[in-house]
Amino acid sequence: MKILIIHTAFIGDIILSTPFIKKIKSTYKDAKIDYLTTPLGAEILKNNPLLDKIIVYDKKNKDRGIIGFFRVVNKLRKEKYNTTYILHRYLRSTLIGFFSNIKNRVGYNLATGKILLNKKVIYNKDAHEVDRILAFVDNALFTEKKIELYPGITEVDSIDEIFNKNQILKSNKIVVIAPGSKWKTKMWPIERYNELIKSITEHQKETKIIVIGGKDEEKLDIVKHKNIINLVGKTSLLETAEIIKRSDVIVTNDSSPIHIASAFDTYIIAIFGATVKELGFYPWSKNSIVVENKNINCRPCGLHGGNRCKYGHFRCMMDISVEKVYKIVENRVKI
Repeated sequence: MKILIIHTAFIGDIILSTPFIKKIKSTYKDAKIDYLTTPLGAEILKNNPLLDKIIVYDKKNKDRGIIGFFRVVNKLRKEKYNTTYILHRYLRSTLIGFFSNIKNRVGYNLATGKILLNKKVIYNKDAHEVDRILAFVDNALFTEKKIELYPGITEVDSIDEIFNKNQILKSNKIVVIAPGSKWKTKMWPIERYNELIKSITEHQKETKIIVIGGKDEEKLDIVKHKNIINLVGKTSLLETAEIIKRSDVIVTNDSSPIHIASAFDTYIIAIFGATVKELGFYPWSKNSIVVENKNINCRPCGLHGGNRCKYGHFRCMMDISVEKVYKIVENRVKI
């Protein structure tokens, strides 16, 4: 049996699908499982031992447009898959499954192009995204819902080198700061992050702070200090995962580092502004807390937020104080 998972959404969405990979393998033990995803999705899924093949669909670059679409489709046709699970609700993903001549096509009942599906799974708006995805396969005996990421020896060696270079010792507490997001209304202001960093360096002198983020966040003006290691734009996704794995605390917006951290024992402080937990993308880890302003009724203002507050006050983030977040960090670092 050959199975194809199709998911070409954001990094966090891909990460949240990793328990589903294990559920498929647990249910269909002899199945070969391939995964069609974006270049970044392929990067974060690398080394997953349950996947036979990761197929890259570079929909924004070399596979862009109708020619690129059918180039990928033709590649998939040759694989002769029996079943595809289409985890992305958008039309392009549904069309890939249809045109790839895959007999059994499973997707959400709310998916665009759902008429092209053989089986429709109810999209439960009240569930966490992990549970929504797990509903694609029936297996009452399956209970292993852990997110799993696999930094390899290359990533481990790379982070060893960074830690040695910056004299990060096993005795040091490590706080990771992830201040970026694709959407501005999901970002706690950078000034607040800098104030938080200053408070940590002032009061927790043996604590090392590692700032992480993608290349599009390199312009963020991060305060400098001898205990701060700014790695924004300098690490791969699995290197970032290895850093988070070794850390005690991560402070992050509602963005992919939440989901990376949920694979490990790192304590997650997730700052939610324009979005809310009820959308289903909160930390998939009991070792976490969501910091949010519950005293305003304009949240959420969208599934992803936006680039500006439509009401002009941005209270969802501005009302979250540095003191409140620092107190949580302090309590965790002391453990």
